[in-house]
Amino acid sequence: MANDSSSTFSSPARKLSLLGLGAMGTALARAWLAAGYEVTVWNRTPARAEPLRALGATVADSAAEAVAAHELVVVCLWDDASVGATLDGADLRGRDLVNLTTGTPEDGRARAAWAAERGARFLDGGIMAVPPMVGVPEAGGYVLYSGSAELFARHEETLRVPVDARYVGADAGQAALQDVALLSAMSGMFAGITHAFALVRGTDVRYGDFAALLADWLRAMAGPSVGTTARQLEQGVYDTEAPSNLAMQVAGNATLLRTAEERGVSTELLTPYARLMERAVAEGHGDGDGTVMVELLA
Repeated sequence: MANDSSSTFSSPARKLSLLGLGAMGTALARAWLAAGYEVTVWNRTPARAEPLRALGATVADSAAEAVAAHELVVVCLWDDASVGATLDGADLRGRDLVNLTTGTPEDGRARAAWAAERGARFLDGGIMAVPPMVGVPEAGGYVLYSGSAELFARHEETLRVPVDARYVGADAGQAALQDVALLSAMSGMFAGITHAFALVRGTDVRYGDFAALLADWLRAMAGPSVGTTARQLEQGVYDTEAPSNLAMQVAGNATLLRTAEERGVSTELLTPYARLMERAVAEGHGDGDGTVMVELLA
């Protein structure tokens, strides 16, 4: 059954079904229950639902039963394949399906089409938070949503209960794309942090003191760099007179790598980025900053 995007939405109720009670799903359920929502939950391992039953949740015996309980259905499962397997046989007609399962942009687009074929309206979400941040507004967590703008507007109040909600576009793959991009940046940052602590390990450096220096340094470098990169990409003009240009950084990398070798620390976290920088210089970009490397990767 095709989805009718022109259908009229009724006022949303303070009730929903939640499928998937891992650490994140459980945190989401607790936040909605604490806010007074009527929540029906389901999990493949039923025992995980019992603490939520004690908090007032209704525990469904099957995924299909949970889907049938409420119009708004939130899924927070292991991966995209588990979404299809879990909802196989459930009647999704007229349901508002919000998928908070981590996946790729193509997963999001394909799942949106899959939901539409079954008569459901669809939003895909990328959770930018860890479970302890859920229900704690000052922690700064949020979820990126993409898909039906009308559906997001209808349920925005509900979606903002556990963490902040940010709509990023009608393309159902956008939330996953930006989610993965942000996580990729985090991964690279953590790689640098890991290498930095490996270098000072076993010395007289106090970890706590070094951590303060490291956090301040990363904040000082990342803030301006992110803005500069975005501006250059938007304008399509790269800095050719950077004060700390790629040629200087490549020269400095030799010291970084040699220090690691002297300390007996593997260079495997630094070498790929150093090689990309060398490639940029070899292609004539030594006077600029690192923005041009976005093009080299693409």
